[in-house]
Amino acid sequence: MPERTDLMPVLEDVLYGGMLAEGEQVYAFERRFAAQFGLRDVLGFSSGTGALHVALLSCGVEPGDEVVTTSMTAEPTNTTIIQVGAVPVFADVDPANGNLDPGAVDATITERTRAIVVVHYAGYPAPLTALREIADRRGVALIEDCAHALGARDGGVPVGTVGDAAIFSFQAIKHMTTVDGGALVLRDPSRLRDARKLRWFGMEKGVPRTEVDIARAGYKYNMTNVAATIGLSQLDSIDAAIARHIDNGRFFDRELAGIPGLSVASVAPGAEPSYWIYTLLSDDSDNVERRLAEIGVAASKLHRPNHFHSVFAPYRTPLPGLDAFYRRLVHIPCGWWVGDADRERIVTALRKG
Repeated sequence: MPERTDLMPVLEDVLYGGMLAEGEQVYAFERRFAAQFGLRDVLGFSSGTGALHVALLSCGVEPGDEVVTTSMTAEPTNTTIIQVGAVPVFADVDPANGNLDPGAVDATITERTRAIVVVHYAGYPAPLTALREIADRRGVALIEDCAHALGARDGGVPVGTVGDAAIFSFQAIKHMTTVDGGALVLRDPSRLRDARKLRWFGMEKGVPRTEVDIARAGYKYNMTNVAATIGLSQLDSIDAAIARHIDNGRFFDRELAGIPGLSVASVAPGAEPSYWIYTLLSDDSDNVERRLAEIGVAASKLHRPNHFHSVFAPYRTPLPGLDAFYRRLVHIPCGWWVGDADRERIVTALRKG
């Protein structure tokens, strides 16, 4: 969060300024967020999940369509696919980092496939060049779920700029937060008008309510001026916060790689993770969690692979790469709040084995 002395005056101005809902602060946040992270055509949303819903609709996903996706993600990535009436088709992941395996993605595409949803898991960029080539060759949309990956880059370009659509999350525990919130990025500017309507019941902002015409039912997904004001304040310090995530991640890459029984998640050449959380692989992940708990550090597998949930039972398929990744996975904290002494304590505890 920003410093109290920086945030509270501007927040008070909004709270008592007579305009709490979507307005100029939202539009200012959209412009500044886009400029700061090398994006174009950003729309603010009430959540990353809402942004993903509209991303799917903007890419033409309809009931009965198939969407190739990953099971190694937060559940909203895939419950949103179900909500639009589409079928999630789980492709396998690279057991070295948990990101989608392009070969597995290509093998799952059928004539019913409308889109690929790729998650940059834990802030480690997925292989975007390969996935973009597959999407173009097979005639399907590519949607980037960048909820974990603010500030990450692949091949020198920011995540969120390669897909036909991309979403970011500002939920409470992400790199930056607006308490809750999200953003949608669209590659095709001609889709912006409809996306703006979809986030506001299907109505166009700026048209008098007595004259507006709803042609397609939309949703209540707009960002508020209150959330945008928090976001604008965070943008003043977010670069430094992300830099600390990255510095901690690279420290762990160096210090943990040689410890027997442990390995670090692989990073492809040209990929620059933003290390939302640090991905460690262990021959005994339960033991890693116990060792770190002894020094007061929380470590866990974080997410349950989605296909384990009953709601996804009809879509289950063998995922040997994911099984291998999840068996060894343990996430450790590497956020801006992890100081030099903290990360040294973590490494020392893990070296004791």
